[in-house]
Amino acid sequence: MNLEIITPEKKLFSGEIEMVQLPGTKGSFEILINHAPIISTLEEGIIRVRDKEKKILTFEIQGGVIEAKENSIIVLAEVE
Repeated sequence: MNLEIITPEKKLFSGEIEMVQLPGTKGSFEILINHAPIISTLEEGIIRVRDKEKKILTFEIQGGVIEAKENSIIVLAEVE
């Protein structure tokens, strides 16, 4: 599954992952491989990513939008 986390200034992350947890505006949620297509808004919080090496990465955001489909996830995020 491929993830890109992009801010107006730069790309924070791009690569293959196993799982991502996101701070949705209606509650936190997790995306795993073969997740149903989804578009959602994000609130202030932490994005947690588990990469292919089982390493956990975290990114603090102020809000944003996510689109996931066909094992490709794009996060457009606001950061401080």
